[in-house]
Amino acid sequence: MTTPPLTTPPARLVPLLEQFDFARERLAARLTGPVMDSGNGTDVEVGPMTDEEYLWEPVPDCWSVRRRSSGPGPRATLLSGAGDWGRDTAPMPHPSPPPFTTIAWRLSHLSEMLTLRADHTAGGHQLTKDDYHSGGDAAGAIAAFDQGATAWRNALLTADDTALDTVGHSTYPHGSDPDDPFVETVWWVNQELLHHGAEIALIRDLWRARRR
Repeated sequence: MTTPPLTTPPARLVPLLEQFDFARERLAARLTGPVMDSGNGTDVEVGPMTDEEYLWEPVPDCWSVRRRSSGPGPRATLLSGAGDWGRDTAPMPHPSPPPFTTIAWRLSHLSEMLTLRADHTAGGHQLTKDDYHSGGDAAGAIAAFDQGATAWRNALLTADDTALDTVGHSTYPHGSDPDDPFVETVWWVNQELLHHGAEIALIRDLWRARRR
C-alpha cells in the first residue's frame, strides 16, 4: 500500500527538499549534459556519459558493476542484487582500506538506496538489496537514478511533522533508519547524494583529462 502525499509539506522539511532537488539536478546535469552549472550560474558544456566511462576503472582493483557470469572483482566476495549484472560487495567488516569504486558502483549504490528507502517509507516495506537490478550501461543507470530519486522525493511528500519525529518511520534495513527519527534519515540521504554526486563528477573530470 502506497501512502498518499500531503497537500503541504511541513515547514522544516522544505529546506531539505530544496537541498535534495539541488543535488539531484546538479548530478543529473553532470551525467547527461548538454550543459551543467559551474557553481556560479555559468553554463559549462558537458557531454553525456558513455558506457566505457561508466565502467571505467581508474586504478587497479576497483569495485564496480559486473556481469554476474564474470563473478565479483578483487576483494569482493559477491555481486549484490538480481539480474545479469551485480555490484561488487563483501560482508562486514568491509575490506580496509576501502576499494576505489567506479561511477557504475557509486551510481548503482545511490539508486538502490533511494529506491529501497522510498519503498520502506511509503511503499510496501518489502524490497531488499537482493531485489535490486544494477544496470550495465550508462543510459539505463541514469534512468534508474531518476526513477529512484523520484520515488524517494514522492515518499518525502507523505511525511508530516509526526512522521519526521518518528523513530523508525523508515524501515530500510541496511542503515540506522529503524533507530533514527525520520528527519535524520532525510538529512542522511541528502548528504549521501551530495558527496557521491561530487565523487562522480570528479571521476568524470579525470576521464575527460585522460582522453586528452
